[in-house]
Amino acid sequence: MLYRVEGIVIRSTDYGEGNKIVTLLTSTHGKQGVIVRGARKPKSRFGAAAQLFTCGDFSFYKTGSLGTLNNVEVLEPFRQLRQGLEGPAYAAYACELTDRAVDEEEAGEYIYYQLKACLAALAEGKDPQVVLRVYEMKMSSAAGYMPILTECAGCGRRDVPFRFSPAVGGALCGNCRHRDPYALELDEPVWKLLRLFAALDMRRLGGVELKESSKRQLQFAMRRWMDAHLSLNLKSRGFLDQLERHGEMLGLKQEPGFDTAVRPPRNDDAGD
Repeated sequence: MLYRVEGIVIRSTDYGEGNKIVTLLTSTHGKQGVIVRGARKPKSRFGAAAQLFTCGDFSFYKTGSLGTLNNVEVLEPFRQLRQGLEGPAYAAYACELTDRAVDEEEAGEYIYYQLKACLAALAEGKDPQVVLRVYEMKMSSAAGYMPILTECAGCGRRDVPFRFSPAVGGALCGNCRHRDPYALELDEPVWKLLRLFAALDMRRLGGVELKESSKRQLQFAMRRWMDAHLSLNLKSRGFLDQLERHGEMLGLKQEPGFDTAVRPPRNDDAGD
């Protein structure tokens, strides 16, 4: 059967002599594995179709578990995301996170357009640390693990100071703090951002400027959340975390950040 779909390449692996297998996240047919014959040959007309981040109109024949590419019209190559150090790192993380966090049955139109908007925001030069924190929230939601942010996950209390507890399920009030001594104390603006990110559609993301300390808190909160609930060992994450923590050593401007972005709170911090 011949399929024609709009899709984004979220994974690309070598296959045989000169070929590649790509995983497409599509707007209409979930995730699809497609063989791109001759993609690794210098003069291949399908070489661009096998590159990560490529958004295109793909036609392929499929009779079994894998399709075979018949034709492609590249709609957006996202070349900016293959240049320099930051672009490829953040975009690769977004694609790998999508591939690993979203099952075939959840890979629908909404997720497709969230990823497309994420890559577009990165290509446009929006703050990648903000873009990725919003996208991590979208992927947590898609996987069925949205944190509780507006009331205590332990007792349901509202309008009180919270700590952030991945172990308990999100916000944790003072009366329930004993349930997680390692719950994170976040600045109030960071709480507001987490709530905003949970409700925001990536396609409506504008330019957001945050203090480095806020970005560090957001990063650590989302990392702790995904480690607790998604348990994904992403190859791209290790490099990305090093990039965000040690950007100055790599020639990227950084400011002092959130101390617990590199360590959990001490036991004697829990009772503060």
